[in-house]
Amino acid sequence: MWIGHDERGDVPGWVLITLMTAGLVLLLWGVAGPALTGVFEQAIERVSSL
Repeated sequence: MWIGHDERGDVPGWVLITLMTAGLVLLLWGVAGPALTGVFEQAIERVSSL
């Protein structure tokens, strides 16, 4: 073991960044999900009607 060498790294920081990113993705999906679903359904209807 080396004196002053921390092998753990910045684990709490990475955990916080990961959780915040996951929360942001869920928030954006909750807001934009229905709109994206509508756009997708319209596109499928237009292609199917050809």
